[in-house]
Order: sequence, then C-alpha cells, then structure tokens
Amino acid sequence: MPTALVTGASAGLGRALAAALVGRQWTVTGTGRDAAALESAAREIGFTAVPGDVTDPAHRAALARSELDLLVNNASSLGVSPLPPLARYPLADLEDVYRVNVFAPLALTQLLLPALTAARGAVIDVSSDAAVEAYEGWGGYGSAKAALDQVTAVLGVEHPDLSVYAVDPGDLRTAMHQRAFPGEDISDRPLPETAVPAFLRLLDERPPSGRYRAADLLVPA
Repeated sequence: MPTALVTGASAGLGRALAAALVGRQWTVTGTGRDAAALESAAREIGFTAVPGDVTDPAHRAALARSELDLLVNNASSLGVSPLPPLARYPLADLEDVYRVNVFAPLALTQLLLPALTAARGAVIDVSSDAAVEAYEGWGGYGSAKAALDQVTAVLGVEHPDLSVYAVDPGDLRTAMHQRAFPGEDISDRPLPETAVPAFLRLLDERPPSGRYRAADLLVPA
C-alpha cells in the first residue's frame, strides 16, 4: 500500500487531496497547525493526524518516515491581509511567508529525500499563478511561490529518479483565498475537490518533473 504525507491537510486542497488518496487505498499522514480541524478531518477521512507547524524543526522531525512514496507540500501562508503593496509590506511578515512557503517545504523534502528516493517517489509542491503573473498586492505571496517553483525545478534536475512537480491549482474556494479578498463573495470559485483529478493524473502518468497547471491537466489527453 503506497504511503503519502500531506501538509496543510486539515482543510481546503490539502484535505481534498488526502481524501482522494485514502479513497485510492493510500496510507496517508496529514499535518496542519489547527489540531482540532486536522483531527476532525482525519477521523472523517481515515488518515493519521500529526498536528504541528512545518516551520518547526522538531515537528518536521516527527514527520520523518523510513518509507514514503509521496510528499505533498501544500501548507502555505498568504501573509498580510488585506494584501499590501510591496512598498509597505512589513518585512517580518514577509519573512514568515517565505519561512512557510519556501524554507519549510525544502526542509521537509531534504528530510524525506532518502525515503522518497528509495521508493522512486514523487514530490508535489503546490504553487500559484501569482508565481508567474504580476498581480498588484500579491508580491509577497507570489514571490515566495516563484521561489518555490525554482526550488522545485532544481530538485527535479538534481534528483532524476524522483518525480518533482510544482502544480498551480488555480483559484479555489478556500479560507486562504477568502483572506485575500476580505469581505468579497468568492462563491464563484470552484471547490478544491475540482482540482484533485489533475494531481491524480500526475501520479498516474508521471510526466517529466516540472511545473504544471491543473487547468491543463484536467483537459483529456
């Protein structure tokens, strides 16, 4: 039975991905900072909950696995809300965005590389269109995701035995996306579950390592 670790598994896309993998008979460990939400999701879906913050080295050590087929670095931080222009972005908050969105995924990948390499497994880093498009107010989050894209690309080159993907899931109806648009109605955005088949297609077909858009993967081959 294949094994997976999904960060940010208590809600949104992480929860939807964990549910889909469990539905495919994967053994899934999920982590997230909201212990109550994570444990509720774990009971409902059927994965193992390990609450904690992926920026904490001690928590990452608790996530170490000797066997692992898939790491999904989904946990992310939007940063300051409402989204400020870069000219006024508080640097301490920007450092936190990079700590969550860049350094923690890389640190967790470093820790789990031996197990993933032995399994010829996969790493999926959840990206954003803000990593490649210049949206006003999105300089903090977008630049962090751009850095994550480059980290993902280089890891793919350096570890040809692994499948290493950055995936832009598109705009989704999540709590984080709502924080980006406080007071606005985002009910027109699709639910996270709609992007899941794109991630599953990557796992099924294992195309070359690189950056992919869920919208493209959802189009039949």
